[in-house]
Amino acid sequence: MPRDTLTREQIVQAAVELLDAEGMEGFNMRALGKRLGSAATAVYWHVGSKDNLIALAADQAWSEIALPDLTATGWRTAATAMAEGLHAMLTRHPWLVQAFGSFLMFGPGKARYDDHTLAVYEAAGFTGALADQAAAAVFTFVLGNALGPAAAASLSRKLSGDGQLMRDNMAEAREIAAQFPRLRARLETPAAAYAAAPDDTFAFGLQALLDGLDAQLAGRHPGTAPGE
Repeated sequence: MPRDTLTREQIVQAAVELLDAEGMEGFNMRALGKRLGSAATAVYWHVGSKDNLIALAADQAWSEIALPDLTATGWRTAATAMAEGLHAMLTRHPWLVQAFGSFLMFGPGKARYDDHTLAVYEAAGFTGALADQAAAAVFTFVLGNALGPAAAASLSRKLSGDGQLMRDNMAEAREIAAQFPRLRARLETPAAAYAAAPDDTFAFGLQALLDGLDAQLAGRHPGTAPGE
């Protein structure tokens, strides 16, 4: 595709698709140009640099998250929807978790999400720094839960060409786990998979965290029912 027929939107969408398929490890401008049917130089002309393109792709991913209407729902329902939307987005785009430590990510998509998140906790009754703390506590919880699937996806890509190496590594990990009674008891459960956790772990943890925020609000406003 010639330079003058490419658009930034096409390039960013193709970058998201390539990152989803290959992760940060397999992302390069030559592969992206091939996907677009264009020279890498034409791609650079539209986005400036690889780092800038990754930031644009990340911000497009942030824009996928739906924002609940705070005039139609309570703060806790809204907070749950926001956290679940973020978790789903990070699960769809596990490379984004990898990118957090290497790229500055702050564009309109993320700003939109961050601003609405603060509005949720302000609606709950948190003010000033307390709203920021509540939002940060939930965000870091979601990010931590997305780390496992992202790590598993990255490892799977790394070892995909060597099935025997993966089997050997997993066998060694099981041998180590078998030496510890609580880990040994869980070897045949879903929690034994690499970076895995039992079903509904995310929902369990999120509700426990929101319970704690509810309790803080109730302590600051005696007589207020949780979730109001």
